[in-house]
Amino acid sequence: MVGKSAPVHTNETIRDGENGLSLISTLWILTILSVLATQFLYSIRLEGRRQANFVDRTKFHYAAKAGFENAIAVIRADETPFDSLGEQWANGIEDQIEDGIVIGNMLNYQVQIIDEGSKININTVDATTITNLMNNNDLLATSISTDVDTAEENQQLLAQSIIEARPFRTVRDLARVEGMTEILLYGQPQQSQSANTAQLSSFGLMNQGEGDESAQSLPGLVDLVTIYSIDKNTDASGQKRININSADQQQLTQLTGNNNQEVFTEDEAQALIQGRDYDTIGNLLDAQAVSDETFDNIRDDISVDSSDENDDERIVNINTGNEEDFTSLDGIDQDIAERIIDHRNQNGEFEDVDEIKEVKLLTTNDFRTIVDKISTSDEETLSGLININTAPLEVLQLLPGLDENKAQAIITYRESQPEDGQPIQNDEQTEIQGNPFKNIADVLNVEGIDTNSFKEIAGRITYRSYGSMIKSSGIDSRGRTIALCVGVIDRTGDQVQIKYWKQE
Repeated sequence: MVGKSAPVHTNETIRDGENGLSLISTLWILTILSVLATQFLYSIRLEGRRQANFVDRTKFHYAAKAGFENAIAVIRADETPFDSLGEQWANGIEDQIEDGIVIGNMLNYQVQIIDEGSKININTVDATTITNLMNNNDLLATSISTDVDTAEENQQLLAQSIIEARPFRTVRDLARVEGMTEILLYGQPQQSQSANTAQLSSFGLMNQGEGDESAQSLPGLVDLVTIYSIDKNTDASGQKRININSADQQQLTQLTGNNNQEVFTEDEAQALIQGRDYDTIGNLLDAQAVSDETFDNIRDDISVDSSDENDDERIVNINTGNEEDFTSLDGIDQDIAERIIDHRNQNGEFEDVDEIKEVKLLTTNDFRTIVDKISTSDEETLSGLININTAPLEVLQLLPGLDENKAQAIITYRESQPEDGQPIQNDEQTEIQGNPFKNIADVLNVEGIDTNSFKEIAGRITYRSYGSMIKSSGIDSRGRTIALCVGVIDRTGDQVQIKYWKQE
């Protein structure tokens, strides 16, 4: 049997194998070099893009800062003694600056100016208003609890926790309050309709005609509250207001109303001083024309019984007495006597002498002539007042004495045309859209605002504000925001102060 012969390896075969290995090695080396080269080129491009982006961000950052400074100039130039959403600052600013690097290129910026007086000041507001704020906002209420009873209890507890944690240095410091949630503080951002249709529909916040691609964002506390609302404690003419809790008799008698007529006589001023301890200026409408001290002095000299008058001629029957009779009493002058008689004519006879203390020191008309000239504070600035010229419905309806209908009536009034048909102008003789309030007393011109409502809000509102938030964006040619500057300014002093600053 013949066996198989062993393969013969010639030199040529060996050389072919070595050539194959060399080829494979070469291909691997080329592959690795290609990958390294590709990675290197990618890194170069990435670094180039990074540098370009850095340059763009830097350029648009300065564009945003230019917009911020422009906004300060616009606000500083506004010397109108009232605010209005029909003024230039409220419409925002759009402008350009030169590129500085690329000759002929311009950089765009957009600025939004927000009045901080249009928000609730979380450092000064009472717990009831905070609770109402959360209760009136569907998102805030739902984020606390879906159960009505539990939600109400949790809202009250959270409101109390907020009060106890004050003062806050920024609105975002609310995050440290026990019970605060992210959605409660920052709200619900805009999301796709498909994921949130049921929730948004239950809140009643779907836009009519809105497609399936978008949904309306829901505000949080950061959108509704502030710590920067501030106003000067001066009247519309710039004169310092009189503190009715500390003014002396001479200061009070110098208060003038329409046609520079004095509002308080010496006895009326003394009655105010004797009975004062006012939380707000609205309480002045409850001031007694006959103070407790005066009443104690004349108690034995007045009566409601005609038989007492017959027994002692010195006794004044407050149901039949005339001005001369009343002015014979200590602390009762002619003006107070007239108020007693007017009260008697409007409300009927007094059933008891104590009822004379129900006679009011001021009428509503008297009060409205001086309401902008008085205060309950000696401070040069006041924090927490709501600007009735800029506040939205959601904020106005939280004020005591107001509801949604009355709040809407205020907005309707300020957006209407002036009664005389003549457009209102600012200091630069530029027309202002709408009919802004120029005095606190103007609120009484609003349909549905009665004396009781006015008394509740008089010390809590203003018609101008000196604190503003400025949001300035650097915008590229595609309309994208490349840089953003956000700051809050205070212009109550001679120089504008930046109270808050953030850049993105």
